[in-house]
Amino acid sequence: MKKLETLLNQHKDPEQAKNLQRFFKTGKGEYGEGDIFLGIKVPVLRKIAKQGKGLSIKNIQTLLDTEIHEKRFIGLLILQDKYNKADDEKSKKQLFDFFLKNYKRINNWDLVDIFAPKIVGHYLLDKADKRKILYELANSSNLWKKRIAILSTLTFIRNNDFKDCLKISKILLNDQHDLIHKAVGWMLREVGKRDQKVEEDFLKKHYQKMPRTMLRYAIEKFEGKKRKQYLKGLI
Repeated sequence: MKKLETLLNQHKDPEQAKNLQRFFKTGKGEYGEGDIFLGIKVPVLRKIAKQGKGLSIKNIQTLLDTEIHEKRFIGLLILQDKYNKADDEKSKKQLFDFFLKNYKRINNWDLVDIFAPKIVGHYLLDKADKRKILYELANSSNLWKKRIAILSTLTFIRNNDFKDCLKISKILLNDQHDLIHKAVGWMLREVGKRDQKVEEDFLKKHYQKMPRTMLRYAIEKFEGKKRKQYLKGLI
C-alpha cells in the first residue's frame, strides 16, 4: 500500500485534477459530488495498479473506501485482476459479491462502465438463472445500481445474447437521469451493431416515448435517412 501511495503522489497533477473534477461533475448536487481527483491519467493508473496485484481484499476495501477517485480505480483494477485469475467458482462468486456490495464506492460512470461488464457481466454470462440480481439493481432508486445493471449486459451483448439488455432497457425507459439515458442508448446501439433488426424491433415499440438522448445514442450508427426518420417520429 505504501508503494502505491508513493507512486500516486509522484504522478499527481493538480491542474489535471481540476479538469477532472469538472468533467466528472463533482460539484455540490452533481452526480459525482465529493469525488476528489489527483489528476492521474488511466494508462498511468494501470501501470501503478500492477504494483499492487498481491494486495488482499482488505487492502482493496481500504482503497475503495477513500474519496480519492484514482485510488478506487486502482482498487477495482486489482479486483478485476484477482477475478480474472480466480480458478474456481467459489472465488469468482466471492469477488462478484464483493463488487456488488461496494456499489456505493463504484460511484462514477467510468468505474461502472469499465468494471461492471468485466466482473458482473462476465460472472453472469453462463448463469442466466442468476441474472435476477440485474433486475433488482435496475429497479433500484440508486443511479449507480441502475447503471451497473445495464452496463453488465454489455458482456452478454458481445456474446450475441440480447434478451436481458432489452428487458432492462424497457425497465429504464422512463428513468429521469441523463447518465441512464446515455447508458441504455449505448447498449441498444451495441445490440444493433450485431443485429440491427433486433434493435429496431425494440425501437419501433418504444422510441416515441424514449428520452431524446437515449434515442440519439441508440440510432447513432444508422444510415442518415433512417436516423432522421426516427428523430422525426416517422418510423
